[in-house]
Amino acid sequence: MNGTVLDILIYVFDRYMFDEVPEVPEREALARDLESAGFGEANVERALDWLADLAGERNRPELDLVERTAGEANTASPPSIRAYLPQELARLPVDCRGLLLSLEQAGILNALQREIVIDRLMALDAEDFDLEQVRWVVLMVLSSQPGQEQACARMEDIVFDLPGSATH
Repeated sequence: MNGTVLDILIYVFDRYMFDEVPEVPEREALARDLESAGFGEANVERALDWLADLAGERNRPELDLVERTAGEANTASPPSIRAYLPQELARLPVDCRGLLLSLEQAGILNALQREIVIDRLMALDAEDFDLEQVRWVVLMVLSSQPGQEQACARMEDIVFDLPGSATH
């Protein structure tokens, strides 16, 4: 198995977030674990870089402001309209963009989190995405942010209760 970057991310998320593993190993140990699981070295490095970039999103000043001005970040953003760039339109089919909009309207994502999701999707190596892949990225983004337990739990229900979605 070589696996795409997204396959590796789902594997890491499933193994370390849903299993009762005490903590995620350091980067080098995690890389060895992933390579011994059969993932290719180049994609492992790209996946670990993707995760490091996601972790860096927690320090965005806009997210800090939203969290300080409202008890729950998901209720702080006023409704917004997102104009997609041509490269985003080419890779995010209409059903995926519709999913992001519906998650925002349902209060699972706020506008800033939506932007992080789009950024993280564009950083992946896929030519285009399907709904399951977008759901997983949303779940990864929400789980990486403090104070998002309720939104994350709602997203877990969406990911794992839908027919055809990956199970853990």
